[in-house]
Amino acid sequence: MDFISLSYYSTRLVSTKENSEKTEANLFTTVKNPYLETSEWGWQIDDLGFRTTLNVLYDRYQKPLFVVENGLGAKDEVIDGEIIDDYRIAFHKAHINMLGEAIKDGVDCLGYTSWGCIDLVSASTGQMSKRYGFIYVDRDDAGKGTNKRIPKKSYYWYQKVIKNNGIY
Repeated sequence: MDFISLSYYSTRLVSTKENSEKTEANLFTTVKNPYLETSEWGWQIDDLGFRTTLNVLYDRYQKPLFVVENGLGAKDEVIDGEIIDDYRIAFHKAHINMLGEAIKDGVDCLGYTSWGCIDLVSASTGQMSKRYGFIYVDRDDAGKGTNKRIPKKSYYWYQKVIKNNGIY
């Protein structure tokens, strides 16, 4: 094995307390961390958990890591022909920053890619309204729309990140 690829969206917590506040994930219910912000779909945003995960994986396996999926599903609004998705930029900034910290910690990382470059139907919910991309697609949950593509504000931001090798 040459490297380990991973997808990271959120950490998960468990508890022995039956009455703990729950949060929904793709496959199972977990306990809500009261110190973390939560997305519209109940996924907790944990960039520090990203750094921790990278360190644990690298320490355990001593193989280079490749982050092949990381992103934020959100409902984007088109206003005057634009999508100003500062929340997506903030999500990626925080995670890329923690990736940089993990590299300083000694983690060997081959690369980072987001999920995904263009909006598509969410595999976890079957919704088009759960948008991850840097490019908006004019299509709704019922399959209606023009399919017109509109680059979001995050598209231009991420383009600069790529050009500058992770510097934003």
